[in-house]
Amino acid sequence: MTTLVVRGGHAADGTPLALVITDGRIVQLGAAAPGADGREYDATGLTVLPGLIDLQVNGVAGIDITATPERLWDVAAALPRHGVTAFVPTVITSAPDARERALATLRAGPPPGWSGAHPLGLHFEGPMIAAGRRGAHPERWLRAPAPELVAGWSRAGGVAMVTIAPELPGALAVIAELAARGVVVAIGHTAARAEEVVAAADHGARMVTHLGNAMPPLAGRAPGAVGAALGLPRLVAGVIADGQHLHPATLAAYWRALGPGRFLPVTDCTAALGLPDGPARLGEQRVWVVDGTPRLADGTLAGSGASLPACLRVLRAATGASLAEVVTGCTAGAARLLGSPDRGRLAVGARGDLTLVDADLNVIATVIDGRVHEGVR
Repeated sequence: MTTLVVRGGHAADGTPLALVITDGRIVQLGAAAPGADGREYDATGLTVLPGLIDLQVNGVAGIDITATPERLWDVAAALPRHGVTAFVPTVITSAPDARERALATLRAGPPPGWSGAHPLGLHFEGPMIAAGRRGAHPERWLRAPAPELVAGWSRAGGVAMVTIAPELPGALAVIAELAARGVVVAIGHTAARAEEVVAAADHGARMVTHLGNAMPPLAGRAPGAVGAALGLPRLVAGVIADGQHLHPATLAAYWRALGPGRFLPVTDCTAALGLPDGPARLGEQRVWVVDGTPRLADGTLAGSGASLPACLRVLRAATGASLAEVVTGCTAGAARLLGSPDRGRLAVGARGDLTLVDADLNVIATVIDGRVHEGVR
């Protein structure tokens, strides 16, 4: 039996907090320092958050999941430095081999002695997306929705999420089939009309991928995917709050329309996270990191180089919301979407996953299953 005692910290709302994690689960929780034997971590002056969950991770530290799916576990090992305890590895539009290799790597499990953030299943962002809204996705690998394309894609088989443009011919039938297999279907890289988004939700779609990016802007008589997402309570939205993908006023508008329960902060981080400015990769494409943000040669945004705590910092500045409010979407909200109720919360019986930050949201330490990882200071 292994035990970790965390003392001296406080919760996101400022309440004094101490807890005990035994064999990877929270067994005691309260304001008073628990009386338990085991390793101790002094969290004095730190905020103890539920472990952060990033629903869109393309890579980190120079590693791109689409280009080198076999390094998925290296990505997972690097993420705790950035406060992430669980994540959804993302494979963008690419050759089918990349998806197959990623699934094989996930199913094989981690190497001996590995420790890191838990992958919760893969996100296939494409290839069933709109050519005119593909963004940084290579056009040559785009495909039309078809049952044979998604044969074998299921939550049980390792696919947690699929992004699809619902206006494409055949998309609704594929959405319904994937939803029936437990996959979270997300609407994205799309030019869909609001009515087409509603139809997708009727067929089982539950999410919008990076709301406001790779889709038409909201207009008075053409609300599109943005307007539909804001107006449909059954849809949640991933939002890249890195300060580059969306204007602060847009972030504030989305926040007020969606609220903490439907606004899911994501990074869409790439191999650029943790790298200095210069060359990097996104799938088969060469990108350039300028001021921390990766772009294609024509200036198209190619994911982000931001950490999840950095996005929370931007979101708070844009909205004036509390830390307790903004962290909800990438903890309890993300866990709820993926059907993992033992993640994303501080409660007896929940997983012993924590993100410890200072007053400026710098990651000081990340705890996964009761094991402490040092953060980026």
